[in-house]
Amino acid sequence: MKNLGQMMKQVQDMQARMADMQDKLADLEVVGTAGGGMVKATLSGKGEVKALKIDPSLINPAEGDVLEDLIIAAINDAKSKADQNKESEMSKLTGGLPLPPGFKLPF
Repeated sequence: MKNLGQMMKQVQDMQARMADMQDKLADLEVVGTAGGGMVKATLSGKGEVKALKIDPSLINPAEGDVLEDLIIAAINDAKSKADQNKESEMSKLTGGLPLPPGFKLPF
C-alpha cells in the first residue's frame, strides 16, 4: 500500500500545481501579429481576445477584406502561441506522473 500512498501524494501535488498553472494562464498575455506587425492581437492564456491594434494605414474602406484577413491571422497567431505555452506548462506539470498517450487533463 505504500505505492498507493505515494501515488495519491503525487496526484495531490499535481492538483495543486494545476491550480497554479491555471492562475498563470489567466494572467498570461500573448501577442500575435500579421501583415509585418501592422495588425496585433493580444490574447489571454485561455484564448480570450484582450486587445487589437491596427496600423492606421490599413484602414481603407476599399480593402476591408484584406484587413479582415489580417485580423483573423493575428488572432490565430496569438492563439497558437497561447496553446504552445499551455502545452509547455502541462508537460512540466505532468513530468513526474506518467499519463496514458492521448490523455488530456481538463481545461
